[in-house]
Amino acid sequence: MRRTVCIVSPGNLASNPRVLKEADALHGAGYDVTAIVCDYNEALRQADDEIEAAAPWKVIRVPRARDEGIVARAAAALARLLVSLGLSVPVGVAARSARAPVAALMRRTAEVPADLYIAHYVAALPAVAAAARRHRALLGFDAEDFHSGEGTGTPGDAFRMKMIGIVEQAILPSCSHMTAAAPLIGKAYAARYGLAEPVTVLNVFPLSMAPLQPRPVRSQKGTPTLRAYWFSQTIGLDRGLQAFIQAMTRTQARVTLDIRGSNRWGHGDSLLALAASLGLADRVRLLPMAPPGEMVRLAADYDVGLSLETEISENRRICLTNKIFTYMLAGVPVILSDTPGQKLLATDLGPAARLCALADPAGLAATLDALASPPVLAEASASAWRLGRERYNWEREQDVLLQSVAAAFARREAGS
Repeated sequence: MRRTVCIVSPGNLASNPRVLKEADALHGAGYDVTAIVCDYNEALRQADDEIEAAAPWKVIRVPRARDEGIVARAAAALARLLVSLGLSVPVGVAARSARAPVAALMRRTAEVPADLYIAHYVAALPAVAAAARRHRALLGFDAEDFHSGEGTGTPGDAFRMKMIGIVEQAILPSCSHMTAAAPLIGKAYAARYGLAEPVTVLNVFPLSMAPLQPRPVRSQKGTPTLRAYWFSQTIGLDRGLQAFIQAMTRTQARVTLDIRGSNRWGHGDSLLALAASLGLADRVRLLPMAPPGEMVRLAADYDVGLSLETEISENRRICLTNKIFTYMLAGVPVILSDTPGQKLLATDLGPAARLCALADPAGLAATLDALASPPVLAEASASAWRLGRERYNWEREQDVLLQSVAAAFARREAGS
């Protein structure tokens, strides 16, 4: 009899490629897979429809409850009162204190029998924990971020991190299968909660997304040029882009920057204003969001990709975002800010990566000028292309996921 796996996430299908890759890998390995996700972002609904229609595994889309905000405010008020009185906050109250589809996911997940439940994001943890107890199943968690380390030190964030910590502390020690998207995220969770260190499953992508051939490095005459690229779901002001734009004013080469993502908060406009104030208005552009499946192809048009994480939170210090591996698969070298997580990775990327200090615009400018040299760029690009095909792709990384799941089932059988 085929084993069944239920993956649960509070996001839309199209908003989390990691869920899709996990479901595809498990299905391909012979598991019956159901993905329970939320259906709340209308902008992603068409993309969700297309993904569901093509998926060989089952999809259940859960609408978010209309009273979600009311429940969250009531739960947060109760939690703050309990904290002020020195009393412990129940897990259910802590989980509901953030505006997240906790109750909706719990109701629907309980109705789906499975042998293993895997949560993505903290909001899904109560649902998988309750379902695993009800169906006497194994419990798993995929840590794409160090969630209880995402706070930036503000008073509101301190409370939010405390609530997340309550949920994680109550549920994560019961997990039989746990993966993390970066080595230092796994180490952080192990240290905080006394867990066995989760296995690392990097945010890499399938080879099918890669270009068929590397883009040749352009021969140049006159002033060297360098086309830089950054993308994310949402453009932010805490992603190191201001430092990069400042460094552009110091280069001998003509550096351009394309920024892709949602400008819903107006942060992209702020970056354009900064560029204009520095005389770079014609060299910085905003580009619209694009489907996840197109990201590697789109990145391949550039000379260098940017992953300029700041140290605004512990999570940002130790994370490895999927943009790094998008660039590798596209054959595009990457400039990494020198956070601990990215410094650790840079040793493995070799010529395909350059580390920079965001507080040193002159040093960053020198790095850009060096990469603008065609022979240097050609070596870096060739290294990125090779690493994308030999190491940083889903065909290789999915084996780590499948081994972890198989080991969890094997341990259960050995103990029964």
